[in-house]
Amino acid sequence: MHKAAKNVLIVDDDRNFCLSIREYLKTDGIEVHLANTAAEGLVFCAKDLIDVVLLDQKLPDAEGSDLCASILNLNPQTKIIFTTAFPSLDNAVKAIRGGAFDYLSKPFEFEELDLVVKHALRTLDLEKVEQFQNYQSERESEENVLVGASAPIMEIRRLIDLAAAAEAPVLITGETGSGKNVAARSVHYHGPLRHAPFISINCAALPENLIEAELFGHEKGAFTGAAGLKKGMFEVAEGGTLFLDEIGEMPIALQAKLLGVLDDSTFRRLGGTTLLHARVRIIAATSVDLEQAIRKKKFREDLYYRLGVIKMHIPPLRDRAEDLTALCDYLVSSVAKGRQVRLADHEIDGMMQYKWPGNVRELRNVLERAVILQHGVELRPSEFLRLSAMVTTRPVQNRKPIVEPKSSTTLDELEKGHILSALNEHDGNLSRAARAVGISLSTLKRKLKKYRIE
Repeated sequence: MHKAAKNVLIVDDDRNFCLSIREYLKTDGIEVHLANTAAEGLVFCAKDLIDVVLLDQKLPDAEGSDLCASILNLNPQTKIIFTTAFPSLDNAVKAIRGGAFDYLSKPFEFEELDLVVKHALRTLDLEKVEQFQNYQSERESEENVLVGASAPIMEIRRLIDLAAAAEAPVLITGETGSGKNVAARSVHYHGPLRHAPFISINCAALPENLIEAELFGHEKGAFTGAAGLKKGMFEVAEGGTLFLDEIGEMPIALQAKLLGVLDDSTFRRLGGTTLLHARVRIIAATSVDLEQAIRKKKFREDLYYRLGVIKMHIPPLRDRAEDLTALCDYLVSSVAKGRQVRLADHEIDGMMQYKWPGNVRELRNVLERAVILQHGVELRPSEFLRLSAMVTTRPVQNRKPIVEPKSSTTLDELEKGHILSALNEHDGNLSRAARAVGISLSTLKRKLKKYRIE
């Protein structure tokens, strides 16, 4: 993909001057426009996005310094380079106060002009990058929030606010898919480091022999295949946050090196001798029981306490079912991408009976499948849940009828228990369950409705 050409506008009543400057500046990456009056220049600025304006002080219909504000009203990011054959401190001050980026006195060398124009274009690019980063930071800040109003979530939000204001290490625990990554990003993007890098590395996803090089970088020749110097995550995250996901899977030998970084904020690349400073904030997360890992000598106790200056535990979704409605509303609007859809009546009631072993990640997956695969306005995500898990949590090998026969058990209760057992036995497949109990599929569906079996 080719970069869009930069637009440079020369506003000067000396036509020969304009032509010579255009000939010099015009390249594959720069398109030069000419205007001989202030009125013509404003027409160009109103019509096109002008990156740089070379603006003369003396124009037939206006003073150049008086034109700066009008140009910037049309294109606030335009860089104005003020030029004049009658240099004076007053003119320079007036132009700069009017919003000019730089000032040149005529006559000037082409090399001097080249430097000023390139500096203006480079500044413009950097400002655009900064604006994009700020936009991303604001968007991340809005998106990375823990949804819900349950007591555990309110407490997590309180801890996130405290952690965001400080720069101490944070340890986040919780089951897979519960929202640890969201909590980590929320800490970063709601604090003073939100415009700095947020770098994430999954300690469980990298082979043991590579994770050290990924974290700390390596020098050329540090090991076979190290063809050149490579910066590690600690250097890439300079001034920002390094998120160590699944810290419980980090090799025990590497834990000692990480502890050293946390203690004195210094490290060396693999194969290197230079001591480098690690100016990063560490957030770690794990689904492993670290206290049990410590007892088994798989995790360092000193590292555990060093990481856990601020600790927060994200509860599983099954323990905060009251958040399910808010989560569904939030996730449906997120995955629907403008489609007018909603959960069908009583869907939440059915979904609350499910244990959600995959937590919020599983909930999002189910809702996304419903949005993609189902038609119409109403969504029925419970159809994608594992029915066997909804009706029982007993191991497969110990399957028993859900309703144990008693002397007081009615025929309806016995029939309902028999149907539930058949559904459990055949993993929720209605056709196979119907054959197993000796009835037709349509009869089975009527009985499911009769006994209010989801």
